[in-house]
Amino acid sequence: MMKERDLFAALPTIDEAVSRRLHQRLVDAASAAGLLDVAYRTIETPVGTLLLAATPKGLVRVAYASEDHDLVLERLARDVSPRILRAPARLDRVAREIEEYFARRRSTFDTPLDLRLSHGFRRTVLSHLPEIGYGKTASYAAVAKAAGRPKAVRAVGSACATNPLPVVVPCHRVVRSDGTIGQYVGGVEAKHMLLALESAA
Repeated sequence: MMKERDLFAALPTIDEAVSRRLHQRLVDAASAAGLLDVAYRTIETPVGTLLLAATPKGLVRVAYASEDHDLVLERLARDVSPRILRAPARLDRVAREIEEYFARRRSTFDTPLDLRLSHGFRRTVLSHLPEIGYGKTASYAAVAKAAGRPKAVRAVGSACATNPLPVVVPCHRVVRSDGTIGQYVGGVEAKHMLLALESAA
């Protein structure tokens, strides 16, 4: 047993810097060959670790840790493309914008969006959410009316619950008509934190 451990101890190890360079070479080669359809990375924020994923068209997914990042990546591979790779530099812009948002230096996002994961009325709802001003809230009923279907309050709730781009597409600004906060994909605590962040700016 001791000899076996010594044998493995003698094997060369690849240090982190070398590993990063090899990975970057893989990313560059995949990009050059047109084989990278979805790039992803994670960032640390006051509401936890967020997974960011983008296609050449734009940001396609923002996911909270509670959504299970591995599962989110599996679904992206199924629903968008299996050609998916961790490529942090591809998401530098949106990562910077999110950091500026949490530092209260940004109230809107300029990064291009890819809304392919939302369809029909859900996509219509998402397109109206940025109209809710920073630091403001709107009721599910008000959003339903703005989206052209005043009676579709539950459908608005469903659209918010399945928003593939939380934080960036501000479903956290949608609350119940009685003023209570309602549910949120990242959890009620995260929703409270985002609303408090914006109202304090």
